[in-house]
Amino acid sequence: MSDTNAALTLVMGNKAYSSWSLRPWLALRHAGADFAEIVVPLRQPDTKTTLLSHAPSGKAPSLRHGDLVIWDSLAICEYLNELFPTAQLWPADAAKRAVARSVSAEMHSGFPDLRKNLFMDVRNSHDRPDRVAAAQADIDRVLAIWTDCRARFGAGGPFLFGAFSIADAMFAPVATRLRTWNVALDPVSAAYIDAIYALSAMQDWLTAAAAEPWVIQFEGM
Repeated sequence: MSDTNAALTLVMGNKAYSSWSLRPWLALRHAGADFAEIVVPLRQPDTKTTLLSHAPSGKAPSLRHGDLVIWDSLAICEYLNELFPTAQLWPADAAKRAVARSVSAEMHSGFPDLRKNLFMDVRNSHDRPDRVAAAQADIDRVLAIWTDCRARFGAGGPFLFGAFSIADAMFAPVATRLRTWNVALDPVSAAYIDAIYALSAMQDWLTAAAAEPWVIQFEGM
């Protein structure tokens, strides 16, 4: 068992590019958690070795809480939901919660063409219709999820289930990708992305990303 009073440390990739790190980082911020950050620049010669020193997966992010290490973004968010129950990181209603978990799991395991073609790069804007076209089927599914959740569950706030939840943390990096790559959006999806960007935590992330010295040269760019 982990000591609930032990310090929390998030080991993460650099903020300009690490979509998986953004997810639990937003959940930690929403929960009001006091946590330290260890930033490991991605795609460097020593990245894998450094990450392996923190978690057995050798990937970012991982969360350390005392002697406990959790090394998956969704698992970290689930743990934070248990650690900070008053933060209501999942919707209180059972039906909403079931759908929120479903769309979060779909995001976690799917959308390979979106990941491959529209990499996260919050410091830049890219005009590449060819890459957008290659990811269009995934984009369409994401926008359908957002539109459906907003229509059925979005009353009471600007997020997928009204109030901010883990589902929004899971889709926040996608919001940045669609904005970075100038993807055409319907009004509901555009408003949802605006809501993600309006989060004070998101603004802090973007500010920190802009100050980072590391630059990744992606293939085909």
